[in-house]
Amino acid sequence: MSKKENEQMVEETTAPAANDAAAAKNPSPFVSKLDKFFGITAAGSTFKTEIIGGLTTFFAMCYILIVNPSQMSGGIQVVWSAVFIATAIGAIIGTLLMALFAKMPFAQAPGMGLNSFFFVSFMLFGFGSAAAFTPEAYSAGMSIILVAGALFMVLSFTGVRKKIAMSMPACLKKAIPAGIGLFIAFIGMQNAGIIETNQYVLVQFVNLNVYTGGATWYSITPAIVALLGLFSIGILSKTPLKKASVILGIVISTALYYLFNIGNPAAFTAFQSIINPADTFVAFGQVGFGAAFKGFQYWTTGAALSIVLLVITFCLVDMFDTFGTLQGTAAEAGMLEEDGNPKNLGKCLMSDSLATVAGGILGTSTVTTFVESSAGVSAGARTGFSSVIVAGMFLIAMFLSPLASIIPTAAAAPALIYVGVLMLKSIKEVDFSDMTAAIPAFLTVIMMPLTYSISNGIGIGMISYIILKACSIRSKADFISFLKNDTVVLVIAILFALRFFLVTM
Repeated sequence: MSKKENEQMVEETTAPAANDAAAAKNPSPFVSKLDKFFGITAAGSTFKTEIIGGLTTFFAMCYILIVNPSQMSGGIQVVWSAVFIATAIGAIIGTLLMALFAKMPFAQAPGMGLNSFFFVSFMLFGFGSAAAFTPEAYSAGMSIILVAGALFMVLSFTGVRKKIAMSMPACLKKAIPAGIGLFIAFIGMQNAGIIETNQYVLVQFVNLNVYTGGATWYSITPAIVALLGLFSIGILSKTPLKKASVILGIVISTALYYLFNIGNPAAFTAFQSIINPADTFVAFGQVGFGAAFKGFQYWTTGAALSIVLLVITFCLVDMFDTFGTLQGTAAEAGMLEEDGNPKNLGKCLMSDSLATVAGGILGTSTVTTFVESSAGVSAGARTGFSSVIVAGMFLIAMFLSPLASIIPTAAAAPALIYVGVLMLKSIKEVDFSDMTAAIPAFLTVIMMPLTYSISNGIGIGMISYIILKACSIRSKADFISFLKNDTVVLVIAILFALRFFLVTM
């Protein structure tokens, strides 16, 4: 080969690499605008990291597509199908609001706990003039969700909700992330079967005794997979792949789950139950969309007190679930203002309230900010672009209804447990030498997993804080300081106390 031919080959080989490098240094105008809009480079992130973070959040929370309709429908297939689509669209709208308006790496979807409360309050016993386990009871319930969402939106856009959130005592702000960490870790352990029910002591560690204890290999597989997945994430977090450790942990856990279940047909039902997506859209149009407006006809004068209590309950729960999640996730991401409140708090709260109203119109229970957003944050997500990725994945999943269940809950569980580990560190900032701060903080942390509710933990923490602070007043100056700093907390604590005494949840 001649020298000229050699030089030509070298040029042809190196040109693409040079072009790639130049493209990376000089991105297209569209990419530059996208970067500037979301502030990706300014946040110290990259498109790749945001995509990984978004995928991690989606895979950690996609179970809601199956769980939410199952919780709300009461076994009525047409309601299940309607709620499936409503869940996906509600998640898309809520998450895009967080992405494009608040520009934060948080995802929204119908909240767990509230969907179970919806079932008990409306489907199980009926409501007003609507009979139990009917599409009419579902519609009546959606009308309550819509009114609660509208109230929620008024509180958000008038700034009242932000003021309430910012009035939270410092000890509770520091305790909330740790409490949520324990809560989501507990959820992950339950989902994977690591923690089981026990008739004597309520919960126990999974029974691994396959010899004489009645356990089988297939019954303990989810717990084993989840623990191995957690260890995988921990190991990967110490390698150059640490930013992708959570999503890789989910992939590894999924592969292990199906590998360990070879020979167990029950584990592969998700691949076999193919649902026609068109049927779910038809049900959504006929039963789900606008169900709230039809539901008002089932209100009765005899249900007036119940209506008021239910509206206030849904509003309170969503308010403090959302604030708790924002506080915890923002703390984990290092996205807190100097006063300890999450960045763009007002816009986040407005996005959440708009999503709640949209969910009510679409036909799903309260749409709220998801604690699983912490999984994406731990994978490096720092901007709203990751939320765009989450919304896009929900859009795809909406047309692939049976595929949403292919990722087993045992594979998503390690991500939740790992994030719980990360979020627990905030508890060290509480002043445990001051019992008026330590006891409310402790109750906030412990009550979230024990009552299976973020808002319950916050409510009990607030009530205990007010009681301890009020009993610590020793002078007129103390009393004036109490009224000046804690009046809003006092009002909210009273509302929570009334809710605990008047509403079973």
